[in-house]
Amino acid sequence: MPHKGRLISRFGAEMLIEDEQGQIQRCTGRKKVASAVCGDHVEWEDTAQGNHIVSRILPRKNLLKRPAPGGKEKLIAANIDQVLIVLAYSMKANWDMLDHYLVAAHSMHATPLILCNKLDLAGSRQEQYDQTLSEYRDIGYRILSLSAKNNQGMEALLNVLSGKTNILVGQSGVGKSSIIKALHPMIDIRIGEVSEGSGEGQHTTSVTTLYHLPSGGELIDSPGVRDFRPGKLKQSDIEQGFPEFLPYLGSCRFHNCSHSNEPGCAIKEKLATGEILQRRYNSYLRLLNECAD
Repeated sequence: MPHKGRLISRFGAEMLIEDEQGQIQRCTGRKKVASAVCGDHVEWEDTAQGNHIVSRILPRKNLLKRPAPGGKEKLIAANIDQVLIVLAYSMKANWDMLDHYLVAAHSMHATPLILCNKLDLAGSRQEQYDQTLSEYRDIGYRILSLSAKNNQGMEALLNVLSGKTNILVGQSGVGKSSIIKALHPMIDIRIGEVSEGSGEGQHTTSVTTLYHLPSGGELIDSPGVRDFRPGKLKQSDIEQGFPEFLPYLGSCRFHNCSHSNEPGCAIKEKLATGEILQRRYNSYLRLLNECAD
């Protein structure tokens, strides 16, 4: 008889499944569950040989993925309530990547939250960071400034994470693993240092893993990336990732307006008045050209 569980982590064909009693079972997967990822609810079975086999992926709420070489997709995690996009005051911000993650979160019907870590290292970057972050706050995004090293902002973050399945995403070196360590000190995670020579982060997390937080809720740590694209999306999904567009959608002269070159475009009218930021509009156009299905 099949058992049910949650995929906590995966190493190739080997999967760690948390069963309904909270115990971790080491399983292997059949070919038909090759796409199983961290956060999946699955069914697993005992075999006569004493092994455990994952036999089925249960229906997903959503799936975070990105394009991979060869036209394939890299599946990251499933069944996510909140996407925590991590920046670091100590590094040059990649605002385009932030926009890409925001679009991905909206397309999954997950709540995005922007975390800016390493407040203790902000220095001269803080004013520039906070100026741009205020633009996102004006759009309606929630932003938390943190210092995992000094435990600053961690209590507020724990309150936001409680009762939800959350995933940390972002560039290598922004301190995702350090945030988890600060939230749950009993977890033994290797904390990496930012390369002094390049200023780029080293990959400290190689496997996506789900952790239970002591105050409730779950937190998934995913490997850092150099770049991120949300993959193929409908134009309507890309539009939904720009909340400042929403009041004006449907007001263009043409019902199928792409908001690029068409006359009578309500979005471009608001761009001209400054109600939509040029940088965000440019980000929309790049995603439309690269990701529109």
